[in-house]
Amino acid sequence: MGFRSIVTDAIETYLTETLAKETPLQRRLREETRKLPLGVMQIGPDQGAFLALLVRLLGARRTLEIGTFTGYSALAVASVLPADGKLIACDVSEEWTRIAQRYWREAGVADRIELHLRPAMETLDALVREGQAGRFDFAFIDADKPSYDAYYERTLVLLRQGGLVAIDNVLWSGAVADPKSNDAETAALKTLNLKIRDDARVDAVLVSMGDGVMLARKR
Repeated sequence: MGFRSIVTDAIETYLTETLAKETPLQRRLREETRKLPLGVMQIGPDQGAFLALLVRLLGARRTLEIGTFTGYSALAVASVLPADGKLIACDVSEEWTRIAQRYWREAGVADRIELHLRPAMETLDALVREGQAGRFDFAFIDADKPSYDAYYERTLVLLRQGGLVAIDNVLWSGAVADPKSNDAETAALKTLNLKIRDDARVDAVLVSMGDGVMLARKR
């Protein structure tokens, strides 16, 4: 999530400006998004590279994204999909995704991305009804936190055995470790983290990158 991190500013700068690999187009998108009022919602370039590596390791062809914003994560993932690969992107904002589509077209990956502008659960439920259960390789969740559990459950249905879901912001600037922080978003994340820890359906690990990324592999 770009500017939300538990590491020091110096380390964050080192990770994002020195080590992270990103194309000139990705950098332009990141810099344009940074200037927006909600620019803090953008993932960092190190996380974009991480997602792309996971997709490559999985040999993924069919992927899901719940929460697209201005399209940086979708751009990173779609760029490493095979020519016939597909990313189904779920968002509710025409304003933000209009920026995303501009960059996807410029990158030549727009034909790999199928954008659904409606509540994500409607899209996920429709995919299940269409017989898409067990047909996806990878999913990335980065949307409204109180709905994370519902997204996680539906994603598990749609993932194949051995498929992977990555869930962003699970550290929530450290609030999940604060017993006094119990607002709706923090409480939802605390509950989900513990649920995934004990979930016999997956193998999971929490990576302290950016604002925390939970990785859960479907058994």
